[in-house]
Amino acid sequence: MKVFLSYSHKDSEIAEKIAKELSKFDLVVWNAETEILPGDNWAEKVSNALKDSDAMVVLITPDSLESRTVQREIEYALGNKSYDNRLIPVLVGSEESVPEKSIPWILQKLQTIRLSKSDQFNIQVNQINNAIRGNIKIK
Repeated sequence: MKVFLSYSHKDSEIAEKIAKELSKFDLVVWNAETEILPGDNWAEKVSNALKDSDAMVVLITPDSLESRTVQREIEYALGNKSYDNRLIPVLVGSEESVPEKSIPWILQKLQTIRLSKSDQFNIQVNQINNAIRGNIKIK
């Protein structure tokens, strides 16, 4: 299964950690940091990855909430029928750092996973894996 990972570039460290853990579940995680090379057509690469992915995991952080790129990726997933039940919001941080009122109303309607305690990281990544597998219809 292919998973598109949407996040702010300021959150690349946690994104890479999540991508690495999800790959242990035999998921192919598309990560712009590693997939787009200098000279590549960024928009084309992202567009193709969105079309080819089976699900999207969007990391919700204060930085991603301000990122126009993340907003466009979420809009694509919400507006594309093939992403029905395949958009998984992951709140990264405590309720204080990512309060519910700061999350766009449309994402508040979706079941979310919160990554908040480092000692629970593997359990929480397993929840992401289960959400992906539970919500995907294989193409």
